[in-house]
Amino acid sequence: QVQLVESGGGLVQPGGSLRLSCAASRINFSTYAMSWYRQAPGKQRELVATVASAGGTYYAVSVKGRFTISRDNTKNMVYLQMNSLKPEDTAVYYCNKLPVGPWGQGTQVTVSS
Repeated sequence: QVQLVESGGGLVQPGGSLRLSCAASRINFSTYAMSWYRQAPGKQRELVATVASAGGTYYAVSVKGRFTISRDNTKNMVYLQMNSLKPEDTAVYYCNKLPVGPWGQGTQVTVSS
């Protein structure tokens, strides 16, 4: 069964940057599209960004131009570079494959002054 471990979250001031990482194991990584999701308190989990197996990307409107998703198929890693962070980006961030499998523990991102 696929295992996903997210890291890189933390507390950052508005306008700051963070880089999230996701390590995937027990998966033929290069054949799957990978996505980042987030869940804010009291809200449903939402799709943030997707990177296809061949590298094409998709972004939610709310993060387009500020976030960049990337992957390293040699390391089974997917990344989310987050710039110009806003308080509304505060959430627990998760990665997952497409189609969605078991969820990892996520990594908390808090944007606050």
